[in-house]
Amino acid sequence: MSQPADLIDFHAAPAARHRTVAVRIGEGQGAVMVGGDAPIVVQSMTNTDTADVESTVAQIAALARAGSEIVRITVDRDEAAAAVPRIKDRLLGMGVTTPLVGDFHYIGHKLLAEHPACARALDKYRINPGNVGFKDKKDRQFAAIVEQAIEHGKAVRIGANWGSLDQELLTGLMDRNSKSARPLDARAVTREALVCSALWSAERAEEIGLPRDRIILSAKVSAVQDLIAVYKMLAARSDHALHLGLTEAGMGSKGIVASSAAMGILLQEGIGDTIRVSLTPEPGGDRTLEVTVAQELLQTMGFRTFVPQVAACPGCGRTTSTVFQELARDIQGYLRDEMPGWKARYPGVETLNVAVMGCIVNGPGESKHADIGISLPGTGEAPAAPVFIDGKKAMTLRGAGIANEFKLIVTDYIEKRFGGA
Repeated sequence: MSQPADLIDFHAAPAARHRTVAVRIGEGQGAVMVGGDAPIVVQSMTNTDTADVESTVAQIAALARAGSEIVRITVDRDEAAAAVPRIKDRLLGMGVTTPLVGDFHYIGHKLLAEHPACARALDKYRINPGNVGFKDKKDRQFAAIVEQAIEHGKAVRIGANWGSLDQELLTGLMDRNSKSARPLDARAVTREALVCSALWSAERAEEIGLPRDRIILSAKVSAVQDLIAVYKMLAARSDHALHLGLTEAGMGSKGIVASSAAMGILLQEGIGDTIRVSLTPEPGGDRTLEVTVAQELLQTMGFRTFVPQVAACPGCGRTTSTVFQELARDIQGYLRDEMPGWKARYPGVETLNVAVMGCIVNGPGESKHADIGISLPGTGEAPAAPVFIDGKKAMTLRGAGIANEFKLIVTDYIEKRFGGA
């Protein structure tokens, strides 16, 4: 038998965060810091018609309850702009102070000028330099939005996008590239154009007078490798705070996997100050899923903690019963549902680790490693479920009420461990 090698520290840690300028979004109790030493911020976007005040308020409140720390809304016409102050007032009346970002395209300069109450109510403006205006109007209309941000003390996200890239800029770079002694392929030039669009627009905003600590950059694409390449370029050439997101990521597991793969690599390398998981919802689906996925990405990578972790075995031929699957689902849902109230009463509760295992093979061991765990009987095993608390067997549950009993045990553990904090 071979001898063990000398001990090596195999603990893989993320790279140091790319140093960026801190940006304050919002005012008062609801203000959020992005960049600098601040934690990576989760944000989301509504898909309601902003002019529909009732629906938009309901969705923003739901996203905020789910943990979205910034919410973006579409401001695309007069009716939407006029609704923004009413939306803000309704939310504040409900105790929802989450900063609101106005998403402007084409006529943002006009809407902000003609609806000053909207300009004041929003906490940040999002400008896409690819469609803020065309030809001779582009610089003038971009400047008009930046001047509104300066006047009202608002932050701005300059968000270039692969699907609406400034064609004049792209054509110019393509022409220069074709004359180069060693021309790059078209995709590489397009990536460069995207980065330049964001950086040059930020430079122009600063020339107009917008402070550097009110600017966030993004450069969104829909392909994983392009996103990784573009943000590495941005991080190497700028100290602006960076918003990460894979645009048009897709629906269901495809969108989740693609967003997690792209952003996970960048976050591991220390790139990114705020993230959004852009999922296409199922018809009538829950918009808050994108918030849950973003939180789970940050938590599983060890950057933040939002809810207690539940470890559960995947199941196999030893676990033909669905009891452990149902219990894992119920416990996960129970913990997430209770978290808003628990966070206020039990500081630190989000660091809790729970294990719900399905048979005797790994069940007891995994349960011992968790703060509190249960090992349910597998196929052919005695109908007994040992419960482990802080690494020691505390009791054994039997009968049809195991799920409810275990929930009570978890709640009691939380009260005893975190209640005195």
